[in-house]
Amino acid sequence: MNIFSTKAIRVVAVLAVVCSSAAATTPTATSRIVTAAHTFLSTLNESQRQRVLYAFDDETQRARWSNLPTSMVPRGGISLKEMNAAQRSAALALVASALSPRGFEKVEQIMEGDEVLKSLPDNGPGPGPPGGPPGGPPNGGSPGQRGGGPPLGQQSPMFGRDLYYISILGKPSERDPWMLQFGGHHLALNITIAGERGILTPTLTGAQPALYTIGGKTVRPLGGESDKALALLNTLDGNQRKQAILSYRLADLVLGPGQDGKTIVPEGLKASAMNERQRAMLLDLMSEWSGIIHESEAAARLGELKADINETWFAWSGPTTALPGRNITAYYRIQGPHVVIEYAPQTLGGDPSMHVHTMYRDPTNDYGRGLTAK
Repeated sequence: MNIFSTKAIRVVAVLAVVCSSAAATTPTATSRIVTAAHTFLSTLNESQRQRVLYAFDDETQRARWSNLPTSMVPRGGISLKEMNAAQRSAALALVASALSPRGFEKVEQIMEGDEVLKSLPDNGPGPGPPGGPPGGPPNGGSPGQRGGGPPLGQQSPMFGRDLYYISILGKPSERDPWMLQFGGHHLALNITIAGERGILTPTLTGAQPALYTIGGKTVRPLGGESDKALALLNTLDGNQRKQAILSYRLADLVLGPGQDGKTIVPEGLKASAMNERQRAMLLDLMSEWSGIIHESEAAARLGELKADINETWFAWSGPTTALPGRNITAYYRIQGPHVVIEYAPQTLGGDPSMHVHTMYRDPTNDYGRGLTAK
């Protein structure tokens, strides 16, 4: 062996050690989330910490989420309103660590929409002019409200970006399962961390108003969920549409809050009867939910949904058109072996395109049960 070969071997050996060391020190998604969790907990006093932490198997807290305002359905944990600036920053950093940038942006837009809702007369965006800002006669807010909100110009404590709660079930760990919950009005994130897996189901995302303007920019928190679904529907031929469009109307989520463990029979158009482009569009539509979680887990989840695509169904109920730049007013559902997604505009007291509920579940793995039961 000559001297150059010996040197080459040494260089390769050094590079191998360096690469191995770099790989060992590069934080995984789970380690980043765990670090963010410990950082957040370290900002709390003992009383706050006791309110945030629950046992991992606390079934009552696990199911304590809703689309309704927190004054109507109390959440566990502590709210952003009860935190100082450093604690709020750490709480939101923890939530952001578990989500993709796109997913966290969606969460922030939902919360900002609730801030907009707080300032509206009678707490409700009416129909308004086509393509224009919210306006017109007030609606009654969220389901369960009757007669709607305070006098004109008076802000309500029922809404706003500070009325979102955070809680942790179990002990943040890179190995043992634990759960992060964050939510309030029109938002419920239930994120189970089990080793390197991150399970986002069941998660509820909604918006009211579902279109608003802030800083001169028009915001639609669930715009992709609306536009991509309508685009897919518009690619269907006559026979496919007959199968996809249901003969009856659905007004709200079937598998929403309080419906854990409930099952429904798939209906509509099976993706095996779609062409390749349509199946790709369906998968892209599902990514609006699966892509909320951090990128490494989102990629794994999308792979699972792709593997199931021929056994996945697409069903539509309601109007088949929408005004440009506005959300659809129809309900739709996507259902496969490992997913149920629902999109449900709310018809009570106003323009249904301005008030939307959506639901994302995995009937085999909600709350990570498919992993933690092993």
